[in-house]
Amino acid sequence: MSASQPKVGFVSLGCPKALVDSERILTQLRVEGYDIVPSYDDADVVVVNTCGFIDSAVAESLDAIGEALAENGKVIVTGCLGKRPEVIQQAHPDVLSISGPQDYASVMSAVHLALPPKHDPFIDLVPDYGLKLTPKHYAYLKISEGCNHRCSFCIIPSMRGDLVSRPVDEVLREAEKLARGGVKELLVVSQDTSAYGVDMKYAAREWRGREYATRMKGLCEGLSELGLWTRLHYVYPYPHVDDIIPLMAEGKLLPYLDIPFQHASPRILKLMKRPGAVDKTLERVQRWRAICPELTIRSTFIVGFPGETDEDFEQLLAFIDQAELDRVGAFAYSPVDGAAANALPDPVPEEVKQERLARFMALQAEISEEKLERKVGTVQRCLVDAIDGELAIARSMADAPEIDGLVQIQDGEAAGLKPGDFCDVRIMGSDEHDLFGLVGDDEDL
Repeated sequence: MSASQPKVGFVSLGCPKALVDSERILTQLRVEGYDIVPSYDDADVVVVNTCGFIDSAVAESLDAIGEALAENGKVIVTGCLGKRPEVIQQAHPDVLSISGPQDYASVMSAVHLALPPKHDPFIDLVPDYGLKLTPKHYAYLKISEGCNHRCSFCIIPSMRGDLVSRPVDEVLREAEKLARGGVKELLVVSQDTSAYGVDMKYAAREWRGREYATRMKGLCEGLSELGLWTRLHYVYPYPHVDDIIPLMAEGKLLPYLDIPFQHASPRILKLMKRPGAVDKTLERVQRWRAICPELTIRSTFIVGFPGETDEDFEQLLAFIDQAELDRVGAFAYSPVDGAAANALPDPVPEEVKQERLARFMALQAEISEEKLERKVGTVQRCLVDAIDGELAIARSMADAPEIDGLVQIQDGEAAGLKPGDFCDVRIMGSDEHDLFGLVGDDEDL
C-alpha cells in the first residue's frame, strides 16, 4: 500500500452482530482504497462502532470515543449508541459525525468528507469474502437485522428496528465465499434466528440449482452442504426448532443451540414480555436431547429483575437444576435507559441481586463441572484456535469462541498443530469450565 494512501483507525465494540457491521464497513473502506491502521498516531481519522444496550456498554463507548478524540482528534461515531446522538454530543461535541447501526452509507459519507479516497485498482485488492475481524478459520454470519419482540428490558428494536431478513440465497453465497476463503466454522447470528424469514413470508430462493426457503430450516439445510462447522446463536425455543434437531443428529449441523431463556418464573417472564411456558420448554429440551444426545445448550439469564421474589428466584434455580444446561451466562438486572422495565414496581435491592447472582452461578458451576467430568475418557473433535507454548488452545463442538470453554491440548505443539486445524483429542481431565487432553492417532484412540 502506498504511503500516500488515506489511513483509517477503527474501534469495534459490542456484540457479534455489531462486529459484522464493523467487518462490512472495513471491507468497503478497503474496496475504496483506504488503509486500515492499528494505532491512533498513524490514522488520519478514526471510526468508533459503539454499543448502547446497557449502562456499562454506554460508558465503555463514551470512553472509547473520548480516548480516540484525545489521541487523534478526528472521530466518526456509528453503531447502537448512535441512535441516541444527544448522549454522544453532550459528552463529546467535537465528533465529526454520528450515525446509527447498519448505516454504512452515512459512515462512508463521513469518511469521504473527512478524508477523500485515493483508490488504485491495481494494488487495492480485497478478498471476495470481505475483511474479517475474527481469526481466518471462523466467521460470524449475520442473517437478519432487527427484532419483532418487545422485551421490557431491551431497547434493541428502537436501535435496530423490526426484523429484516436477508434472502437465503444471499446468505448462502456469502457462506460459500467464506468457505473458499478458509473459514472452517460459521457462527450464525441475528437478534432472533428462529424468526428468520417470517418478514419475507419464507420466500424460496435458488442456490446451487436447488430451491431453499428463507427460513431457519432451509438456511440450515443449505449451510450443511458446505461441510463446515455451523453453530446457531440467539435461537428462541419455538416449536419449529424441532425441525433442525435431526440435522444435528445426522452431523450436518453442530449439535449446539444458544437459547436466551432469561428466566424461568412464568410471572417474571410475563413482566419481561417473554414466552412463559416453562414446562413446555423443559419438555422440548428433553425431546431434543432424546433425538440428539450430543446436543449442547447454552443460555443467558437475568437475576434480580424488578419484582423478582424469593419464590421466583427459587423457580429459576429449580429450572437450571432440571434442565442441566451445558453453558450458562447470567448478570444482575441493570436498568437500560429507554426500557419499559424501568417503570416496573418493586425493584430488587442491589445487595439481594448480587447474592442471588452468586447463588445462581455457584449452582451452575456444579452442573457444568459435573457435565464436563462425564467427558473425561471420551474423544472430542476439536478446532484449534491458538498455540501457546507447548499447548494448543482449541474448542470442541460444544464450545463457541469467547463465550464458552476451551480444550487445552497438552501436546499440541509436539503434534504440529496450528490454528485452523481439526484434531481428535482424548480428554484426560476437566474443571468447571475447560477440558484437558492429548492428541492421538487412530491406533491410540
